[in-house]
Amino acid sequence: MSHPRFWPVWLAIGAMYVAAWLPWGMKLRVGRLIGLSARRLARRRRHITETNIRLCFPELNDEQQARLVRDTFIANGIGIMETATGWCRDPEHLRHRVTFKGQEHMARLQAEGKGALIIGVHFSTLDLGAALHSLYFRADAVQRPHDNPLFARFMGRARDPYFDAIIDRHDLRGVVRRIKAGHGVWYSPDQDFGREASVFAPFFGVPAATVKMTSRIARMTGAPVIPLVFHRNPDNRTYTLEYLPPLADFPSGDEVADATRVNAVIERAIRKHPEQYLWLHRRFKTRPEGESELY
Repeated sequence: MSHPRFWPVWLAIGAMYVAAWLPWGMKLRVGRLIGLSARRLARRRRHITETNIRLCFPELNDEQQARLVRDTFIANGIGIMETATGWCRDPEHLRHRVTFKGQEHMARLQAEGKGALIIGVHFSTLDLGAALHSLYFRADAVQRPHDNPLFARFMGRARDPYFDAIIDRHDLRGVVRRIKAGHGVWYSPDQDFGREASVFAPFFGVPAATVKMTSRIARMTGAPVIPLVFHRNPDNRTYTLEYLPPLADFPSGDEVADATRVNAVIERAIRKHPEQYLWLHRRFKTRPEGESELY
């Protein structure tokens, strides 16, 4: 890991450690600067974000859409500082900043010895939210390994303290085994994993390739599916973490209907704080047969 090709990664890791210990107000200012700089320099990501927001918020006029794009970059810039904090510091120091709603839903499942599939959302606060969640409940997580081996090792060591196990996203058997053993497994189904793994279901009114694994895991385990949402409050200093009630009568036996339902839950969560969602990724990359590329 000492090869010169890893030096930029070592620099990034060092910067994250420094960022994690900055005063709160400075974290916000630096994050805001990162976001605004990325909006100006990362043209490809800006185009993706503009396209997503134009598709998902047609009710907004051009000025309002442009403002949401700007706010999205700022929120995701701050999200980098939040990720650094979640990865490099003990989350206990932020307990006083968290309001946790709906704890009774997970507490009841744990008291009954039941596992659960926890539906997460790709908010900019995702990793800090996972760290703070560990102060109240333990869980496993499904993730895609990072392509860079050095950063993958750093990320794994950073996440290990607040997850009981980290499961590769291709390891369906591992997910099923852990849930059947009574574990909660955190899984985020709001990304485009391609045609073979998905069905098309509406997301903000746009057909989106939506993974079938959510309903398949629920069917294979008989476990409840419980949404978890997390966001930074408007004061930019406190957070709300919330378990929603488990989805009733899920799965239904219809994969499209199940995917539509999961997307609707995620959409409602996003609409409360749309700027904090990861609009920078190509959510609509895979298109139905006959439709053109959107990006």
